[in-house]
Amino acid sequence: MTSTDPKAIEALAAGVRAGERRALSRAISWIEDETPEGRDLLDLLYSPSPRAHRIGITGPPGSGKSTLTGELTRLIRSSGGNVGILAVDPTSPFTGGAILGDRIRMQSSSQDPGVFIRSMATRGSLGGLASTTYGASEAMEAAGFDWILIETVGVGQSEMDVVEAVDTTVVVLVPESGDSVQVMKAGLLEAGDLFVINKFDREGGDRIEKEIRLMLELARERRAGKGEGGAWEPQIFRTIATRGEGIGDLITGIEEHRSFQCRDPAAWGARQEKRITQRLRSLVRDRLLHSLRVSGALDEWLEASERLVRDGQASPYALVEDLVSRMIAGKGTE
Repeated sequence: MTSTDPKAIEALAAGVRAGERRALSRAISWIEDETPEGRDLLDLLYSPSPRAHRIGITGPPGSGKSTLTGELTRLIRSSGGNVGILAVDPTSPFTGGAILGDRIRMQSSSQDPGVFIRSMATRGSLGGLASTTYGASEAMEAAGFDWILIETVGVGQSEMDVVEAVDTTVVVLVPESGDSVQVMKAGLLEAGDLFVINKFDREGGDRIEKEIRLMLELARERRAGKGEGGAWEPQIFRTIATRGEGIGDLITGIEEHRSFQCRDPAAWGARQEKRITQRLRSLVRDRLLHSLRVSGALDEWLEASERLVRDGQASPYALVEDLVSRMIAGKGTE
């Protein structure tokens, strides 16, 4: 099928809105593959008024994010909510696909008709989210999911994309040493709405809780010094996800954060404006890079530029500036 087949795209969009699993799976594949059909489909599915509540779950590898996600899903389903899960995994160097396969790790929820789980490969994205993750979440929202849980690869200094893509950011830590420092480096101390110390039965849980509380207090004082009062105060939760302990309190915290946002329309509007701006920037960047990659122009330019740099005929900075100038002028890489 080509992008000139609008009836087929409209039919798929109708299937997604009707909540058809096969249609949603196919739609996300189009979106993830960045096909012209996928872009046309997203245009049809786009809603200017988001209805689903997006929850980002991020934290270091091994912190139990997948187990926590599974337990959150179980409780949300018990209250009648529908859950879409996007598990962003590292990319396989051989297949280009997700190598952890969270659908396997969440088997208890995979057969539930009110749950849809999709693993997505990062494909080189540095922000902890695949570049097409937000588009996939829009398809899930169009399919009628009330809650969308987005689990990232892990915490790192560049993993801030999740903050711009979700309504509530949950940072998952474990009692082992070093996690609090990692949070500070990643900038998630300021961005996290809820902090979870998972596997709290391990030694060191009380210590890291005290450290996080101290850092949050310092952040609160900095905001107060800038006259930024009335902001959401991040909460800390203790959980043992493998036993389901503390998950109910975490759900309550998520609901409280959601209610807080609804009570402050100005702050919510500002957050939405920031999200839209970030989304537009990301789309422009990804679209340009994808177009260059698909056309082969980027590979040709890289090969020619590599020779010039290697032979000392030009610097990489001048070459990139020239490329950008040509693109703006509509001359491409010629």
